[in-house]
Amino acid sequence: HYFGEIENGEMILSEIGEYTQQCIEKIQQHNPYAEIPLYVIMPNHLHLIVYIVETVHASSPQTQNENDISETVHAPSLQSNRWKHDAVDEEMQFISKQKHRLSVAIGNMKSAVTHYANQTQNYFAWQPRFYDRIIRDQPEMNRIATYIENNVANWVGDEFYTPRK
Repeated sequence: HYFGEIENGEMILSEIGEYTQQCIEKIQQHNPYAEIPLYVIMPNHLHLIVYIVETVHASSPQTQNENDISETVHAPSLQSNRWKHDAVDEEMQFISKQKHRLSVAIGNMKSAVTHYANQTQNYFAWQPRFYDRIIRDQPEMNRIATYIENNVANWVGDEFYTPRK
């Protein structure tokens, strides 16, 4: 339970948990295309809703390279007989670019927490990957938000629940 413990229905953050919370709350400062409207830190895992903004303007001082400055999806040429196929390909390419941005934002946060843990000589390790899911509509967003908001209260029934050691 690197991030803390749940006591009397409340998440009590450890030192690593508090630093993780600070990093989550600063994700948008370091990755201006990523917004975190909702998250929860659990004893041994995190849940975050990450909204990836479609376009980051060149005026943003936080952009890292020209690929992060602006991305636009162009309409497929109507001269092509494969315009429907091209539109699907472009949509998937766009989603792929956004997924890369998600990986960068989460990777940066995980790296900062690991660096902090090493500096403070706290044993800590992330799982090697993270699980992501594209939220496709408002009912799904509502269901996931409710799950996140109730995660601490439902800790004993959580799939990642482990008793306190």
